[in-house]
Amino acid sequence: MTESSRKFVKETPLERIFNQSYGFLVRLGFGFAHNYLLITRGRKTGREYSTPVNVLDLGGRRYLVASRGETGWVRNARAAGAVILKKGAKQWSYKVRELAVDERPPVIKAFLERFASSVQRFYTIRAGAPVEEFRAVAEENPVFELRG
Repeated sequence: MTESSRKFVKETPLERIFNQSYGFLVRLGFGFAHNYLLITRGRKTGREYSTPVNVLDLGGRRYLVASRGETGWVRNARAAGAVILKKGAKQWSYKVRELAVDERPPVIKAFLERFASSVQRFYTIRAGAPVEEFRAVAEENPVFELRG
């Protein structure tokens, strides 16, 4: 799959307003335990960009799953090899390792099951489906392991 043909689900204007508002609350320290502000450095501009994300803790590891596909944060994280998670006054720096396509299905399945209410609309597969079904969406949904 070439980069130009990869999945990308653009935010609607309403989603953009919600994400900016929710990102502001997370920046202040509000939100669920799994909500963080993801900060990436622009691969072309060097500018910092931020977006609210759900972080999946699974088997003693932490993951970011890109339900919208090849987003800006995905391309920036890939280029920089590192990201920052922020919540309130605290922030944590991580190196990222992008999972190979064949490693992604169980992580995507766990992510969808944990956060179905906010991400189900991005998947053709329903939460609770067998892990084998997630192979069909593994290539179009980048997954990163966060390493402290």
